[in-house]
Amino acid sequence: MTLWPWALQTYGRADVAQACLDLQDDHRQSVPYLLWAAWAAQDGRPLSPDILGRGALLAGHWEQIAVSPLRQARRGMKPPLDGIGDAAREALRAQVKALELKAEQTLMAALEDMAPAAASAAAPLEPALVAAAEAWMFPAPRSALRRLANALG
Repeated sequence: MTLWPWALQTYGRADVAQACLDLQDDHRQSVPYLLWAAWAAQDGRPLSPDILGRGALLAGHWEQIAVSPLRQARRGMKPPLDGIGDAAREALRAQVKALELKAEQTLMAALEDMAPAAASAAAPLEPALVAAAEAWMFPAPRSALRRLANALG
């Protein structure tokens, strides 16, 4: 399965979504980048330190210029907002959310292109997530990465 459908299916599980959001909101992690690392491990696509580093640079840049501003705008539109009708606000918020998801999909397509072809058996998730987090610009506690690995199980 390619990365984007895998990510949508996987993220749809409540335990995965919450673990991802905690890593994103509490530890400044990139959810698309971490899901890419997990997908690659499960699909037998070992990511070298060089590939992880290039992926981290790409994801960090794209998060900064596209994903984060859209997320901030979407979150800022949560009620209550005096003077803006609920229906109009929610309609705009839904459009911003769709753009945020499209930005994440665009990033994941670029990350998937960086991954080598499947060449081995699935690898353990926790070490793959730890390696990805080490290449990322902000540290993440191993316990939070373990929680995500267990949720992805």
